[in-house]
Amino acid sequence: MKRFMLCALSALMAGAMLASCSRDQGIEPTTSTPVQEATPAPTPTLPPYEANALTGEARDAGYPAGQRITAVMVNNITRARPQRGLSDAQMLFEIKVEGGITRFMALYNDYHDIQEVGPIRSGRDQFFQLILPWQALYIHEGESVVMKQYAADYDYGLLNNNDGANGYRDYNRVNWLGESYNSGLPIEHTMYTSGENIQQYIDSNSVDMNRDYNSTFFNFVDYRQDNPVRDLSNSQDSAYVLDEYGPVVTDGEYVEITHSASYKTRFLYDAASTGYTMQQYYSTDGSWRDTVDEGNDTTLTFPNVLVLFTDIHVYPGHEAKDLQNVDYGPGGIGYYSYGGKTERIYWQKGTPLEALRLYYLTEDGQCSDVPLEVNIGKSYVTVVDVDEAANYETGLLADHDLAASDAATTESEAPDADVAE
Repeated sequence: MKRFMLCALSALMAGAMLASCSRDQGIEPTTSTPVQEATPAPTPTLPPYEANALTGEARDAGYPAGQRITAVMVNNITRARPQRGLSDAQMLFEIKVEGGITRFMALYNDYHDIQEVGPIRSGRDQFFQLILPWQALYIHEGESVVMKQYAADYDYGLLNNNDGANGYRDYNRVNWLGESYNSGLPIEHTMYTSGENIQQYIDSNSVDMNRDYNSTFFNFVDYRQDNPVRDLSNSQDSAYVLDEYGPVVTDGEYVEITHSASYKTRFLYDAASTGYTMQQYYSTDGSWRDTVDEGNDTTLTFPNVLVLFTDIHVYPGHEAKDLQNVDYGPGGIGYYSYGGKTERIYWQKGTPLEALRLYYLTEDGQCSDVPLEVNIGKSYVTVVDVDEAANYETGLLADHDLAASDAATTESEAPDADVAE
C-alpha cells in the first residue's frame, strides 16, 4: 500500500502560489556553414475543433450546440443511496458540506437526456462557484443562506432554480436499507426531476438556455489526433518523474479519498475498460459498495479522477449550521488519475467568475504555465479539505485487500441549512 503522507503539502502549496514561470527560448548563435534544408512535407489539414464542452470528445449529431450546461444537486447522505441519473452525467463533482457529509453536483450537456435524477438536494456556494463562469442552469431544492446571497450578487435569476425544476416526490422509492417514506425515510430524500420536467420549467418561465461556449471545461487532449490519449503506463514518458516532494507520476490503480471520518470515496482501475469503478464507504457497517445508478443498474465508471486539495472551514457567523467555506482563491496541489497512473498537478481558480484551471508542475514541483492535458471522456472531480491530505491514497490494486472492510465509525449528520422558498 502506498499512502501519500503530505506533511510538506502546505509548504508546497505556498511555493506553488508564486507566479507561473516561463523558460528562455533564446537561440544560440552558430558559425556552421548553412546547408540546404529538405522541403518539409505538407501538414495535414485538420477539421475544425468542435469538442463536447464537458468531455472533450468529438461532438456527435445530437450534441446541443449553443445550449447551456445543466447542473443538478444530488443528495449523498448514506440513507439517500442509491441515486438515479448519475451515470448519464458527463461530469460529477463531490464536495463536503455541513456535518461531514458530501454532496454531488452532476453536469449534463443536454437536460433532454436526463431520464430521471435525484434525490435532489439543496444548493451550496462551493458547487455554484464552479459552474458560475459557465452560466449553467443550476437545479436544486432549497439553498443555504450563503448560496442565496451568491445567486443575488451575481444576478443569476431564473438560472438558479430552487424547486428541482418542477421536481416531484417519489414516496415509494426504497433506499439500500429498505426504507421508504412510509417507513421513516425523511421526505428530503424523495425529490426527483427529469428532462421533461426541466423542459416544462424552462418553457413556463421563458428561461434563456442559449449559450455558446468557445472553450471546453478542461484542456482536453485533442480528439483529432491519431491516438488522442495521454499514456503514462511507463512513467519514464514523463519529462520529470521525481522532485523533492516525491514522485510526480506514480501507480494509480487504487485511489482512496477521505472527505471526513464517515464519508470516503475510492476508485478501482479496470485495465480492460481503462476506467475507474467508483465505490463509497458505508460507516454503518464499515463496508465499501459500488456506486450504482438505480435508474439503470449501472456502476459509475470514469476514465478521469481528479482530486483537488484546499482549505475548507466554517463560514464565520455560520457555526451553528456548520456552513462550509471552500477556499478557491489560492489554488493548490491536486492529483490526476488515469490509465492506472496518478500524476501530481496544480490547480487554480481565483475569483468566482474565473474557471477552474489545471496545470503541470515544473521540474522543481511548482505550478507551471503549461495547462494540463486531460484525457477525453467523463470526469469525477472532488475538492477536499487539505486537513485530509494525509489520508489520501493511491497505489496498486494488489497492495489492497479489496474484500476487507474498514472499522465502522459513526458521525452525526447536521440538518441542511436551507432557506425555505
